[in-house]
Amino acid sequence: MDVLKIQEAKTKIIGKQICYREEIESTHIKSKQIVKKLNEEDNGTILIADKQSSGVGTKGRKWYTGSEKNIAMTIILMPKCNIEKLESLTLKIAESMKETIKDLYGYDLQIKYPNDLTLKGKKIGGILTEINTVSGCINYLLISVGFNVNEENFSDETKELATSLKSVYHKEFSREEIIKRFIEILETKIIDILN
Repeated sequence: MDVLKIQEAKTKIIGKQICYREEIESTHIKSKQIVKKLNEEDNGTILIADKQSSGVGTKGRKWYTGSEKNIAMTIILMPKCNIEKLESLTLKIAESMKETIKDLYGYDLQIKYPNDLTLKGKKIGGILTEINTVSGCINYLLISVGFNVNEENFSDETKELATSLKSVYHKEFSREEIIKRFIEILETKIIDILN
């Protein structure tokens, strides 16, 4: 993973700091641990892993991340807004990834409300958001994204349900290019909650 390529993104907040790990239990779980040590200037930090040993999805489901093939990332935000402003957040995240893939490659993803992305009827990505509040104020917000990019090996139980860009279009895609464009689009969609 070339972190420097991602840091070329034209963003003001998201991705100014990137923590990269070759392998991690889960970017979401690790972010919950490191957010306690972060300051306001760390707002928008992204944790990215090439491989997760215990990736998590919604409702406690496991999310598989093949080594160096897919996107597993968590964006750590410290919004100063009230919680009502986060109402349509998951949809905005899904729309941002849909727009990213259309913008870069011309391919149409579908959004399976509220937090899945599909391609040709199979799941290609998932979104997990978690809001931590203290006395009604937002302490932090975690946005975790799992997205199948160059995966070709799916287990027997997931091959009928899951897909990747490479599985459908039979070529390699740049994970860095996708992340870079995604955070640019996402920041414009959620700028009102970032400051």
